[in-house]
Amino acid sequence: MLPGRVIVLDIGKTVAKLSLWDEEGRLVARRQRRNARGAGAGRMWLDAGGIEQWASVVFGEFARLGPVVAIVPVAHGAAVAVVRGGQLAAPVVDYEEPIPADLRNEYLAQRDPFPLTGSPALPDGLNLGAQLHRIDREQPDLLTGDACLVPWPQYWAWRLCGVAASEVTSLGCHSDLWWPEARVPSALAHSHGWAARLAPLRRADSVLGTLSTEWAMKTGLARSVRIYCGLHDSNAALWAIRARPEVIGRELTVLTTGTWFVAMRLPAIGVTSKLAALPESRDCLVNVDVDGREVPSARYMGGRELEILGGLARCDPQDAVRAIATQLHTGNMVLPSWITAVGPYPRAAGKWVGEPRDPAARVALLALYAALMVDASLELIGTEERLVVEGRFASDTLFTRTLAALRPQMQVLVDSGDDDGVARGALRLVESSLPVQGALRRVVPLACDLAAYKRRWRTAIGAEEYAA
Repeated sequence: MLPGRVIVLDIGKTVAKLSLWDEEGRLVARRQRRNARGAGAGRMWLDAGGIEQWASVVFGEFARLGPVVAIVPVAHGAAVAVVRGGQLAAPVVDYEEPIPADLRNEYLAQRDPFPLTGSPALPDGLNLGAQLHRIDREQPDLLTGDACLVPWPQYWAWRLCGVAASEVTSLGCHSDLWWPEARVPSALAHSHGWAARLAPLRRADSVLGTLSTEWAMKTGLARSVRIYCGLHDSNAALWAIRARPEVIGRELTVLTTGTWFVAMRLPAIGVTSKLAALPESRDCLVNVDVDGREVPSARYMGGRELEILGGLARCDPQDAVRAIATQLHTGNMVLPSWITAVGPYPRAAGKWVGEPRDPAARVALLALYAALMVDASLELIGTEERLVVEGRFASDTLFTRTLAALRPQMQVLVDSGDDDGVARGALRLVESSLPVQGALRRVVPLACDLAAYKRRWRTAIGAEEYAA
């Protein structure tokens, strides 16, 4: 049981969520807000101010529902706050802000090798080191004095209690700032002085302090509310699922689905991951779990791509299921990639081949596309026995059944309890023995053979060039 009611503050890239949970781990209330993107001086920023204003209102609503004992922050990766003099010293950069070509080339020449960091060279500001290098060149006075670097999840903990910290799941998220195997900041981070400016390293389940007087006064929450260090969102989902008795000690991959589809593989007990075999050029990376262990991962921007393409839910699901069988023989398909320079086919240019007008046929092809992209990611990290799909798209049966049909020899599972694995992982930081809600349910594959379509799809994108 939890020691009382707990709030999880989950700042995703697209949506921010606040959820309130009772002592039994049951959901009491949930609110969400689509994140705006700030801009100014020709740059893109994360909307820290807007999120904070919204969170303070919702905290007040939750306070009126009964006493709260703890708040746990969770957030996406590739964002860092510069804190100086007890204040946010500059807007937090949006990782989709492009880096000028000259600065990027300069930075690429300085990065540590992939086998040491497990961090691939990614576009824009997806490597935190690239963001910091730009700051060094364009705002040299920003990282001076008592300036402190605070990862995005821990920024929210700092705002709530005034204690700055950093944490390994954020530092190990393709930042270029961390050596996962050695469990220390990278040579790059040391040579630029960034390692010395990182907030003190704390475990995700550490209590950093209690709610500040400022926040207590404006929300009605008690000053005694404990503020946890928190963690990276995909790692929170991993932390929740790995506690399930059905998968403890077994080979397991967790696929988190939101703006990004991130596949994170845990080998069976006693089996060593072959991290050296991960292809850096295909958006494979080494994440770091709550305990500091290396987690081979692969991903693509699935939620964003589906949003660009029109989404999966614009027709009757059964019509779409029937349409898949028809589309397998038409030659129609969706080819990657609609977000450039990321995912398993980063050099491919997204396009439709025979774009249908029928809504069901269109949704069927999108489900096939999403599942084929995940299938490629799973292949890259060596997923074999079982996959647990969690997050926003876990409840989309067309997508999950299509994915299961692509991998008929593997167990594809979804959580029958709820779709909030990220919050469940956050709650496990408060009480690791919190009983698991619901059960993992095996997905029934679509009754069709997708092997021939998969071969044609890969041939159409020139996938053989990526196999080298």
